[in-house]
Amino acid sequence: MMKIKIDFTKSAQENGNEYYARSKKLLLKREGAEKAIKELQQRLAKEVETANANGAKARKVTAEYKKEWYEKFHWFDTSNGMLVIGGRDAKQNEILNSRHFEENDLFFHADIFGAPVTILKDGLNAPKEVKDEVAQFAACYSSTWERMLKSVDVYAMRRDQVSKSTAKGSLGTGSFLLKGEREWFRNVPVSLVISMEEGSRPKSIPSIAFEKIPVEARQKLKYAVVTQGRMKKSDAAKKLAKELSFEDIDWIMQLLPSGAFSISK
Repeated sequence: MMKIKIDFTKSAQENGNEYYARSKKLLLKREGAEKAIKELQQRLAKEVETANANGAKARKVTAEYKKEWYEKFHWFDTSNGMLVIGGRDAKQNEILNSRHFEENDLFFHADIFGAPVTILKDGLNAPKEVKDEVAQFAACYSSTWERMLKSVDVYAMRRDQVSKSTAKGSLGTGSFLLKGEREWFRNVPVSLVISMEEGSRPKSIPSIAFEKIPVEARQKLKYAVVTQGRMKKSDAAKKLAKELSFEDIDWIMQLLPSGAFSISK
């Protein structure tokens, strides 16, 4: 039941006019509120539609992309098309040594504590300039980057020079017995390029290998040069995602070494 207060000092018509005016104000407020709600709903619907479209695009790229077996590791193709794979952790280092290090391959390792096993497939037949590329790749993913050291020595060894066994038994995870002369690459600088071809996904490549790509081919790529800096990894990944117009930030995070970064074109 609705209660109505009557002002007995006023006439019935005056009371009626006052309630009419009140109802008119309330009606205007209601119409304004309904209009605001409708506009908000339309704006939200548009934002959701845009987000869904972007999400669908990202999912479509992910769904259509078929990973190769070596993409669970750090990897790149040298300037002459040779495959290089590097471990992301001690477990992957073990896998590379036991399953993917073959007689004609070369084992690369930065001469610093905290460095990945890096394998150049068919490395015994690689020219010196290609080995230089692999040495830089191995350097970039070592602790050299995180320690903000500008360069590091890297060495290469054959299959028969790298072992897990000693006279006292097998070595622990991530440790190897190295014997014989090593091929040295001195003062290797750390610098990567994150690049992406149209319709593909970003990948990392050492800067000295990227510089060998013909200018006309390089102009067709989206890319950014990554060096040591002050930007934390998550922020660097976001900036690279924007530079490359690529939504999957987690993918880019996996391409970066541990440490801080500077990004340039």
